[in-house]
Amino acid sequence: MQAWKRDQELAPADLEAIREGVLLHGRQQTQGSDGQDIACGLYEDGVLIAGAWGRTEFQRLYLSQVWVQPERRSQGLGGELLRQIEAQALRRGCVDAWVETLFDDAAAFFEHLGYACTAHLHDCFPGFTRHALLKFWRSRD
Repeated sequence: MQAWKRDQELAPADLEAIREGVLLHGRQQTQGSDGQDIACGLYEDGVLIAGAWGRTEFQRLYLSQVWVQPERRSQGLGGELLRQIEAQALRRGCVDAWVETLFDDAAAFFEHLGYACTAHLHDCFPGFTRHALLKFWRSRD
């Protein structure tokens, strides 16, 4: 018997199965996929105060989330966090990094750290522009 489920009716494990199924299908269409998660966190007295995560694949760092506690922002932690995770990606053989954001101030932050905006989608959501940014370390072979 088939039954449709929606929203919260789907278990977190089922949502993860969908994500993994899409990734697996995409990777089967390509050659040389070496995708793996990447993460970096800064702790103070055992408490997370800044962190970033994403994945590396096809010689590219894909940043999914970059976060600093609000009261710790504008103190250089975001830049140091980015340098830390980028260093991890470089050790894995990445030649560039990709990030998307809906926040103009975040886009300016990434541009200040060497990322170039490759695309804008104005009013992606009312009042928000989607920014796609890329940073090159080395040319692709």
